[in-house]
Amino acid sequence: MFGEIISFSDNIVKIKNLFSKPENNILNYHVVFVENDRKIVGEITSITSEEIIINLLGQIKNDVFSLGVIKKPSFKTSCRIITKRELELLLGNQDYSATNTLLIGNSDVYENYKITVDIDDFLSSHFAVVGSTGSGKSCGVASIIQNIFSYNDDKLPINAHIILFDTYGEYNSSLKELNRIPNICFKNYTTRIKKENDSIIKIPSYFLGVDEIAILLNASNSRDLPILSNALKLCYIFTSKEVEILKYKNDIIAKALLDILTSGKDGAQMRDQVIALLMRFNTSTLNLNTVIEQPGYNRTLKQCLNIDNQGKINNVNLIIDLLENFSKINIEQVQVKKDFYYTLDDLYYALEFALMSEGIFNSSLVYDNANALKLRLHAIINSENKKFFEVNSVITREQYIKSLFSKNGEIAQVINLELSDLDDRFATIITKLLAKIFFDFTTSLEKKGSFPIHMIVEEAHRYIKDDGDTSLIGYNIFDRITKEGRKYGLLLGVITQRPSELSATVLSQCSNFIVFRMIYPKDLDIIKAISANMTFEIIEKIKTLMPGNAVVFGRAFKLLNIIEFNLPNPKPESNNISVSKLWY
Repeated sequence: MFGEIISFSDNIVKIKNLFSKPENNILNYHVVFVENDRKIVGEITSITSEEIIINLLGQIKNDVFSLGVIKKPSFKTSCRIITKRELELLLGNQDYSATNTLLIGNSDVYENYKITVDIDDFLSSHFAVVGSTGSGKSCGVASIIQNIFSYNDDKLPINAHIILFDTYGEYNSSLKELNRIPNICFKNYTTRIKKENDSIIKIPSYFLGVDEIAILLNASNSRDLPILSNALKLCYIFTSKEVEILKYKNDIIAKALLDILTSGKDGAQMRDQVIALLMRFNTSTLNLNTVIEQPGYNRTLKQCLNIDNQGKINNVNLIIDLLENFSKINIEQVQVKKDFYYTLDDLYYALEFALMSEGIFNSSLVYDNANALKLRLHAIINSENKKFFEVNSVITREQYIKSLFSKNGEIAQVINLELSDLDDRFATIITKLLAKIFFDFTTSLEKKGSFPIHMIVEEAHRYIKDDGDTSLIGYNIFDRITKEGRKYGLLLGVITQRPSELSATVLSQCSNFIVFRMIYPKDLDIIKAISANMTFEIIEKIKTLMPGNAVVFGRAFKLLNIIEFNLPNPKPESNNISVSKLWY
């Protein structure tokens, strides 16, 4: 079949077709040009009755395949179809029960041939699964996870920690059967209040630092961070047993009252504001009944607020003298102990004092911006979402992580977190907060990378995007995970139907890609720009891929290939509805 080489053009080789007719059944097969110390590998891309067109891909040397051809084969080099042993160097070990081998799917070209990867090459890096709705993403991901746990007892990943952020509640049905495997445990978390056999996800409120509180309250301006920092310090002070609490409260209340009394407003307005503030915030030594002693008579603070016939506060100077006598304490010197116990109600109370300390009563603009934080926190406290932060016991981050990945005293290798009951905004908050907890935990381990965690995020474009976090707190947690997390054992897998809406930084840090059918031009442009081997022909194929078929490329794949995924058993609940059955 293969005659002599006719011509070279870049990496394209034309060979004389000895059969004098097209042999389309070998189209896209791989061929080998055998030379003394190496084998040059190519792919048949076109066949006519006169010639065979081959695209050179790489070379095999010392039983190792590497992409790229530095030196072309000579005109006298013979060509042949690749052997099964050589093909394994390109498509992966066919004994996928072997150590460190993960089955991905089936070859689209070679019948009964599997596509496998080295587990480290695939799961020790970040990866992306992209494709339009209905293209097979959920089934593909479920199939890969099932394959990870489908081997014999001596190859079970008992120390795996995989958490799947399940936007639509699809994966529980396909993964709960993992509980049937000895020493393997699956656990489902939910955002529903009552669901049999599932656990409500909980995030201890006292894990929230300034950055996390800013995310929780959807802060929009970096000027909010000092207020939140002071609120956290006051929360620490107010929940402690120290005698300094009274001094701090008095100091803040006194400063707020002084701001009101020196604001230049009319007397009645100042009096009403002072009374309103002291009715809401007061201590045993500073309140409306606090006695102001004067030679010959005593008066309460409230009595000193009486208005004279000129509309002024009669004894405003006496009140100012009283307030100026309270201790002046610098809150900046307070050192907050990490993970001290507090509730969202404690934080709300402290935030009110923090807003007072900012002098918001004298600036309507500052008041409006800062008060929005308080209103958002108040809304959370008075909603069902509060339950996600109600943890009555005090635990460390390490204890929290290990309890998350445990079930009935056993390690849970896979946990599914259903987010279907949450709106996008709060689902994003929960996802970000957990990502930050995982990042802080893995980066604090004494032995780097000793507790690997894989985060797989469904509908990632809804949660992982170029938002305002970087301008607000200085970083986006997912960008940071993809840039730094790998060396600490925190790996990210993103599943999305809109890669163009995903964080560009996150996508750029992914090492492996599984691309299902896509047709939107902007998304296809993103995919085309990722791989240098992404040709026009491959892009056209992506547009017409059958459900369950995907183009794969990246660090774990020796070549860019089209593969067919096996249907997971059981399947996730992601099928399209049957309109005909429902209608008729």
